[in-house]
Amino acid sequence: MHRVHLASDLHLGAPNASDSRERELRFIAWLEDAAQGKGRAAAGPATEIHLVGDVFDFWFEYKHAVPKGGVRLLGAIARVADSGIPIHYHAGNHDLWTFGYFEQELGVTMHREPIVREYDGLRCMIGHGDGIGPGDAGYKRLKRIFTSSFLQSAYQLIHPDIGIPLASYFSRNSRARKGHLDSQVGRPEDEWIWQFCKEQLTHEAIDCFIFGHRHLPLDLEVPGASGNTAGRYINLGDWIQHFTSVRIEEGVAHLDRP
Repeated sequence: MHRVHLASDLHLGAPNASDSRERELRFIAWLEDAAQGKGRAAAGPATEIHLVGDVFDFWFEYKHAVPKGGVRLLGAIARVADSGIPIHYHAGNHDLWTFGYFEQELGVTMHREPIVREYDGLRCMIGHGDGIGPGDAGYKRLKRIFTSSFLQSAYQLIHPDIGIPLASYFSRNSRARKGHLDSQVGRPEDEWIWQFCKEQLTHEAIDCFIFGHRHLPLDLEVPGASGNTAGRYINLGDWIQHFTSVRIEEGVAHLDRP
């Protein structure tokens, strides 16, 4: 039987070192509980853990340097992976500039696109959720720039003492400007990720879509072509305000709140 635990959007490093450290320790406790079968994982140790993007508010790897901070979480991830529990890391829009460090040093499996997995009969699609569905054309254009191998190589020519603080500044400002929108939800039809899920069901059978990025815990029905419920869209929320996660046990997905 699978016992899968998922969480996203810690944004480690924001808004300041003190608040970030407090959330980091809380997130590590969740991670270690999942590995040891405690807390939200009382049914037993995880057979698989997914960190579904934006674990760091900013991450950019240089050939011989990585951003300062987060060492306690990095160590915890490595310990859990070394214990034999597979950890899957889904690159988000704030931590997409990873070029092998997480895989080589921490032993995680990296994903850059949504993946499909089946757990005891529950067919799931898992991904960060940025840039999918209709709308948000500005970000989609920006993401094409961010993922350009030429521009990534060019940015690595900037000294880390300049490049990392500069990009971190813009990353924090982006979240500060748009953070209030994350607490707003209207009709499911207004949710871009929900629209993506509905469209996906027209050509692929998925029981449960699990995404992050939205920063708002959601558990919404997704109708099929006939109008009947065909799947669920669960958003993982975040570890800034909500401290929510998802666990899958006995083929059922649960949205857990503190």
